[in-house]
Amino acid sequence: MKSSFALYQALIAINVPEDKATAVIDALESDMQTQLVTKADLAQHELATKSALMQLELKLTIRMGVMISAAVGIMLTAMKFMH
Repeated sequence: MKSSFALYQALIAINVPEDKATAVIDALESDMQTQLVTKADLAQHELATKSALMQLELKLTIRMGVMISAAVGIMLTAMKFMH
């Protein structure tokens, strides 16, 4: 990588031993491979999030429909007993 080479040169310029500079670069690249998120990871997470939100929206719609139906039923029953 371009940045790895620049970091290596900077470490060598400040008199860090070559083996230590190489170890730093290797550790950095290893962490970047395992710790950082890629575009593919973000796209997969976005799809999972959208799917979960759609499921929650469906559940909420069903619950609201049930609650409104129950409220209307209670109101109609109350009106029937009042007359």
